Amino acid sequence: MSGPAPQANNQSRAWSTVKLGGRRVVERVRVMFQGRGVGFRRLAESHAGSVGGDTVVAIALAGTLFFSVPSADARSNVALYLLITLAPFAVIGPFLGRFFERFPAAYRGGLIFSSLIRAVLVIVMAVWLDSFLLFPLAFGLLVLGRFHGIAKSSVLPVVLDGPSELIAGNANLARAGVVASAGAAALGGLAQWLVGSWLTLLFAALVYLWSAAAARNLPTLVQDVAPDPVAVAMAPPRSVRLARFATAAVRFLNGFLLLLVAFAFKEVDAAAAEFSALFAAAGLGYFIAAFITPVLDRYMSEEPMVVAGLAVEAGAAFIAAQVFGLPAASILALAAGLAWGTAKFGFDGLLQANVPIRARGRAFTNSETFFQIAWVVGALIPVIAEPPIELGLSIAGIAALVIQVIYVSAVIVPVAHEARVGEDQPEPVTRDVLDLL
Repeated sequence: MSGPAPQANNQSRAWSTVKLGGRRVVERVRVMFQGRGVGFRRLAESHAGSVGGDTVVAIALAGTLFFSVPSADARSNVALYLLITLAPFAVIGPFLGRFFERFPAAYRGGLIFSSLIRAVLVIVMAVWLDSFLLFPLAFGLLVLGRFHGIAKSSVLPVVLDGPSELIAGNANLARAGVVASAGAAALGGLAQWLVGSWLTLLFAALVYLWSAAAARNLPTLVQDVAPDPVAVAMAPPRSVRLARFATAAVRFLNGFLLLLVAFAFKEVDAAAAEFSALFAAAGLGYFIAAFITPVLDRYMSEEPMVVAGLAVEAGAAFIAAQVFGLPAASILALAAGLAWGTAKFGFDGLLQANVPIRARGRAFTNSETFFQIAWVVGALIPVIAEPPIELGLSIAGIAALVIQVIYVSAVIVPVAHEARVGEDQPEPVTRDVLDLL
C-alpha cells in the first residue's frame, strides 16, 4: 500500500517543476517582448511572425534542392538557388530606398503589406505545390521578406528611447526571432510529418497574418516632416562604410564555410540529422550573440564588435581545419553564427545612430544588398571550385585575419578628409588602436 504514494508524490513534484520552468520561460519571453514599451513590443511581435513564417515555409520546401538529388545535381541546384536569392535585391533596391525617403511614415505600412502578401502567396503555393508556379511564388516570398527586414531595421530607432539602446534593441529583436523560429519550426515540423507540405504552408500563412496584425497595432511612429535633400543625398559616414565592408567580409566567410562544410558532408552521404546539427549550431551561435552584444556594448563601441566577429571566425576555421568532423563542424557553425550576429548587431547600431531616418531606408537597402552579394559569392566558391575541406578552412581563416588587419588599419588612420569638412577646420580625427582590440 505504501508503493503508489511515493510514486505519485514524485510525479507531482516533477509536474510542479515542469510548470515552474514553463512559467519562467513565459516570463522571460514576456519581458523580451514588453520590456521596452508598446511600440517595441509590437515591432518584436511582427518581426517574430515574419521570421517564424519564413522558417515554416523553409520546412515545407526542405529537401527539394539538396537531399533528394545526387551530389552533382545538388551543386547545380544550390548554385541556381544562390543566384535567385540575389534577385529580390535587384527588385527592391532601386525603388525601396527612394520610397521610404519620400514617405517615411510608410515603414509601418511596409511591415503590414509584406506580411499580408506573403500570407496570400503561401496559400497559393499550397494549392500549386507541384507546379512550376512554385518558383515565382518563392521568389515573391524572398522579395517581401527583405522588404519586411529593411522596414523593421529602419523603424527600430523610433520605438526606442535613444541611440544608447540600439545594440540591445537589435539583439532583443534577434532573440524574439530565434524563439519564434524555434516554436514555429516545432509546430511546422509536426504538421509536415502528420499531413504534408500543404498543411505546413497554411500554418505559415497564419503566422504571417499574426505578423501583419502586430504591425497594424504599432503606434504612429514617424511624423511626416519636410524632406531634407542634403541629409538624404549625403553618403553614410566613413565609420559606417568601413564597418559595412568588414561586416560583409563576415557574411562572405559565413557563406563560404556553410557550403564548404555542407558539401563535405554531402560527399560522404551524411544523414540529414548531421546537416540539422550544423544549422542548429549556427542558429545557436546567432542566439548567443544576441545575449553577448548588449553586454559588449557597455564596454566598447560598435567597431570592435565587428573586429571580434572576424577574430572568432578565423580561430574557428583554423581549429576545424585540424580536426574536421561533425563535432568540429558544429563548433565552426556555432562560431560562424556568433561572429555574424556580433558583427551585424554592431553594424546595425552604428548605422541607425549615424544615418537620419529619411536616408535610413536607402542605407539599409544598400547594406543588405552588399551583405547578400557577399554571402552568395562566398557560398558559390565551394559549390563551383570544390576545394578540399582542410584547404578551404585554412584559406577562410587566413582571409578573416587579413580582413581584420585591413579594417583595423583603416579605422585608426587619420580621417583627414572628414576633418577638412566645415568652416572651422578641426584637427584630424584619430582612433587609438587599443580602443579596437
